[in-house]
Amino acid sequence: MLAESFFATLKRELPGDRPWPSRAAARTAIFEWIEAWYNIRRLHSSPGSRSSAEYETALAA
Repeated sequence: MLAESFFATLKRELPGDRPWPSRAAARTAIFEWIEAWYNIRRLHSSPGSRSSAEYETALAA
């Protein structure tokens, strides 16, 4: 179920109908989406249902 949720979000946020000049360009775009958006903004159940950014800000305060 977790993988299905991840891929549904990926398909919604990074449309697959867009033409990619190469497989490497598509791979880079997916990597950047995961690192710059998904991992930072998605909610995590372990740190009190907060995003990673919110959790790290709370720790620093």
